[in-house]
Amino acid sequence: MSLPPLVEPAAELTVDEVRRYSRHLIIPDVGMAGQKRLKNAKVLCVGAGGLGSPALMYLAAAGVGTLGIVEFDVVDESNLQRQIIHGQSDIGRSKGESARDSVKEINPYVDVILHEERLDNSNVMEIFSGYDLIVDGTDNFATRYLVNDAAVLLGKPYVWGSIYRFDGQASVFWAEHGPCYRCLYPEAPPAGMVPSCAEGGVLGVLCASIGSIQVTEAIKLLAGVGDPLVGRLMIYDALEMNYRQVKVRKDPNCALCGENPTVTELIDYEAFCGVVSDEAQAAAAGSTITSKQLKQWQDDKEDIFLIDVREPGEYEIVNIPGAVLIPKNEFLMGDALGSLPQDKKIVLHCKSGVRSAEVLAVVKSAGFANAVHLGGGVLGWVNQIEPHKPVY
Repeated sequence: MSLPPLVEPAAELTVDEVRRYSRHLIIPDVGMAGQKRLKNAKVLCVGAGGLGSPALMYLAAAGVGTLGIVEFDVVDESNLQRQIIHGQSDIGRSKGESARDSVKEINPYVDVILHEERLDNSNVMEIFSGYDLIVDGTDNFATRYLVNDAAVLLGKPYVWGSIYRFDGQASVFWAEHGPCYRCLYPEAPPAGMVPSCAEGGVLGVLCASIGSIQVTEAIKLLAGVGDPLVGRLMIYDALEMNYRQVKVRKDPNCALCGENPTVTELIDYEAFCGVVSDEAQAAAAGSTITSKQLKQWQDDKEDIFLIDVREPGEYEIVNIPGAVLIPKNEFLMGDALGSLPQDKKIVLHCKSGVRSAEVLAVVKSAGFANAVHLGGGVLGWVNQIEPHKPVY
């Protein structure tokens, strides 16, 4: 459906701006009026990572007058495979500062506002209130629900994107004209059910594919052209090179934007999303060991059975000596339980300790009461025991 422009036009374009944006100006649907709207627009990007990188770069190139960046992290070498707004010389720098400098290099006429803080209940309403449109480049469910709820409560539209391995999704959520994120996903998936990109990986160029869709939708909303993805979910399969759409209707029973909302203010999003399930937390209580403790058990020839619950690709990158690979899903399906030794102490580990805690709950419920898991996972092991090994 066609929607009115989100912002009013700026008073004028300078001669330099006309030269810069000339390829926009000769598009009848954009023209001088549309480009002036972009100049007058204030867009906030939540995150300067995989999706935020192409989004910020193309929003800047398009001439969006004010770009806000919410980012608290620093550039890591593992980011550079997909977060193209940063470079080798930026490793260790603030991602916000690195992104700002890249934006200014692309377009010096853009004003950049940095919010170098973690987005949470204490600041989201104040930050969002200064912008016309939100572009969501987050990679965890708790922040996604926070972004959605704040946008709905403030009456702001936002462009959402999600990536994982070879698959991507994108949509526009604007409760005044269609569904919100909760209409599509009323509840977060069970803790540990959906791996993050850090656990499952992502094809670097997929960020550009989905990020460019997000920018396209942002421009359409700001300038009031075309048919934005309100009420539609775009699904992209890079392996099959296939795009398909799913209609998303506004849910009259939505807890946030429905006819009788029960969510009328910000909530505890970590608790709502259950970053680690209650069962995993209970299982890990008193059954978590350190890397140094595991190393001591190995040196003392303790009778343990060390299990790596990650995926084979992760195991190939780095592994703990003596660990047997049995992926998490084999425990969830029950296939692995029958092969566990009854006469050894079961020790589980993953990348950081989240997946192994989930498996620990399954193993304990199967009768292995003395099983434990490694806090910090293989990352902690490399940091404390074998610092010469790679991390990912």
